[in-house]
Amino acid sequence: MKEYSPLELAFLGDAIHTLFVREYVLENFNKPMNEIHRICSHYCSATHQSEVLANLTLTDDEAEIVRRARNAKAKHTAKNAEVKDYKFATAFEALIAYLSLNGKEERLQEVLHLSVK
Repeated sequence: MKEYSPLELAFLGDAIHTLFVREYVLENFNKPMNEIHRICSHYCSATHQSEVLANLTLTDDEAEIVRRARNAKAKHTAKNAEVKDYKFATAFEALIAYLSLNGKEERLQEVLHLSVK
């Protein structure tokens, strides 16, 4: 398997997390589409992802992935987030991809479900 950079992991993790959130919201909220979009945007925001990450208890391997992704040199930041939140959101997304790519399905589902609570 290819070894991905922290930013590549974040790119993949963003897609995995967004798909999970959209499916979760459609299954659990009976709202108009504009409200569905607003709810999804909240769960996928850098601020929310940063908060979720701050509340996780990480294994040593997970903490290393998070550290590397948080410290990766991104060329841009989120337009609606503080730099700190953006870096932690990048780390959260990298963690999601790491769990997915390494077959840690139970832990992945745990983290994904915590992100929509």
